[in-house]
Amino acid sequence: MSKTQYFTATSLDGFIADAGNSLDWLFEAEAAANADSASGDLYSEFYAHVGALAMGATTYEWVLGHEKLLDKPESWPYRGRRCWVFSHRQLPAVPGADIRFASGDVRPVHREMLAAAGERNIWLVGGGDLVGQFADHGLLDEMIISIAPATLGSGAPLLPRRLMPGELALTRCADDGTFVHLSYAVSRSSG
Repeated sequence: MSKTQYFTATSLDGFIADAGNSLDWLFEAEAAANADSASGDLYSEFYAHVGALAMGATTYEWVLGHEKLLDKPESWPYRGRRCWVFSHRQLPAVPGADIRFASGDVRPVHREMLAAAGERNIWLVGGGDLVGQFADHGLLDEMIISIAPATLGSGAPLLPRRLMPGELALTRCADDGTFVHLSYAVSRSSG
């Protein structure tokens, strides 16, 4: 059965992007990590089970700019998977990428995502508020979080929602010498 998963990295102080919505801090942390780390293996293992994904406008715009996707659409990192981008404004589509733009209630889009994913999982790439909307409706099954050895002081929070211990069950805890990797099953009634 498909799971809806939030797979992301966060700073020690709980931010997924810095105050300028950049992930450059994360790439710096990854570069400082041991070459033998399991981080790449964790991502590869996770991504092999992804059938559809969703992200917010800020995340999409960062990926567009960072990868220069309008000039190099062949670099779209999610080729072979349908992607939903949630936005209240017009955004350019990456030529050749299977992207759907959506706004409003996440529940009907989640049903479309389940159909597109088939037996595979749905990856909520970010940001935290979009993931929070899925959690608000009881549609978030798992959080897979890699904690980076960095503090940002401010930025985009991991998940701007209140989830209490009764709603989160630790299912995995590992480290690769640099990052700590945590997985939590989420049980939250729909709202």
